[in-house]
Amino acid sequence: MSKTVVITGATGNIGVKLRHHFESLGWTLRLTDVHNGGDPAIVEADLSVWDERWVSLCDGADAVILLAGQPSPAADWASIQRLNLDLPLNVYEAAARQGAKRVIFASSNWTMAGHRFHGGALPTDREPYPVNAYGMSKLVAERIGRSFAERWGISSISFRIGYLQRGDNQPGQHMGWSDWGQEMWLSNRDLCDAFEKAVTAPADVRFAVLNLMSDNPGMRWDIETTKRVIGYAPRDGAKASITPEQEVGARATQRTRELIESADAWLNTTRM
Repeated sequence: MSKTVVITGATGNIGVKLRHHFESLGWTLRLTDVHNGGDPAIVEADLSVWDERWVSLCDGADAVILLAGQPSPAADWASIQRLNLDLPLNVYEAAARQGAKRVIFASSNWTMAGHRFHGGALPTDREPYPVNAYGMSKLVAERIGRSFAERWGISSISFRIGYLQRGDNQPGQHMGWSDWGQEMWLSNRDLCDAFEKAVTAPADVRFAVLNLMSDNPGMRWDIETTKRVIGYAPRDGAKASITPEQEVGARATQRTRELIESADAWLNTTRM
């Protein structure tokens, strides 16, 4: 059955891959980005500013895919406030007002980054642990999705997306963050399968936060819930293989994280 899907952030890494996949399915696409790169099929719009011209794209859509936003984990709070807080709120409201059935939000593994050196499985119901403004903004947008699902009745699915490189996106030692990065690798076809499944998931999926990685051996990320809730069926996976230099870098990062957490604990004690 054909679907009508809005893709925001259509010129980005994920947007380009989903566009090609959905076009192969014969779906009707409404595309928008802050710059269209000369492609007249993409409506240029700054979604952090309410404008009926782009709001109308959501009219009656089966799904609005929310990729637009600040993509850098190193971004400052000013950029995060506009692009990762104001913008998602606008898109959720536009989708709800225009009668879209579902919003699919590109959240991030950065919502759980503080657990990197703490061990244990990483289901999405484990307490969140963002370590920067970017991760915090993704967590807030997930909660915006929950609020709209409960108060407006619009379905909301948030994917905590793993490590997805541009282009052909092959796994291996060239990836950053040592085993932590490699174990959350997400292949292009698993990405596309998951978003397709999210668009076509039953209407009774009202709100869900789901991990989105390929089926990588030894990873801590729980994707069983993703499989159960939307029928995700990953076909790819790769075992981490790190260099001695990456091991040294990971240990240095761990020591830095431990120092930050010790300082935070000390500050909290002194405030009591």
